[in-house]
Order: sequence, then C-alpha cells, then structure tokens
Amino acid sequence: MTERASLHTFVRGRVQGVLFRSFAERHARRLGLVGYARNLFDGRVEVVAEGERIALEELLKQLHLGPTGARVEGVEAGWGEAGGSFKGFVIKY
Repeated sequence: MTERASLHTFVRGRVQGVLFRSFAERHARRLGLVGYARNLFDGRVEVVAEGERIALEELLKQLHLGPTGARVEGVEAGWGEAGGSFKGFVIKY
C-alpha cells in the first residue's frame, strides 16, 4: 500500500511573474497530485498538494528548481496527513 500525505510549501525568491504557479500545476498534475498554487502578497508562492508521498517528494524537488527565469532562494515545507478535500490541482488567483 502506498502512503498518502499532504505537503504545504512556501517558495521564496524570484518566483512571481515567471510562471511558477503554472510550473507547479504542470508537475503536480503529471504526478497525480491534487491541491493548489497561489501567489502571496509578500512575494512568495504557496503550494499545497496531497497524494502519494513519493510523488510529493518529487514535486518538492521540482519546486526547489523552479521554471526557467525563476530564482528559488528557499522552500519551507511541512508534511501532514492527506485530508482528501481537493478535487484536482488548480491555480488560485
């Protein structure tokens, strides 16, 4: 049986205006994850995802890299239990 979990991240650096949310969405969907990505007023991007732990770990690796044009200076990550409240992965505006 695969372990399901949730991942809550805050990505800082040059991460707004460089398609970071679309990057996160593309990778999350490819990995079969659900959740959301959104810009925060302080310049960070918040990414919340649920699914198989191994897929979440891969998403976390991708968030450290970011898309072309981004400069990721740090990623704060917290782990928890999957709540099952998400239907897909979306970009919040």
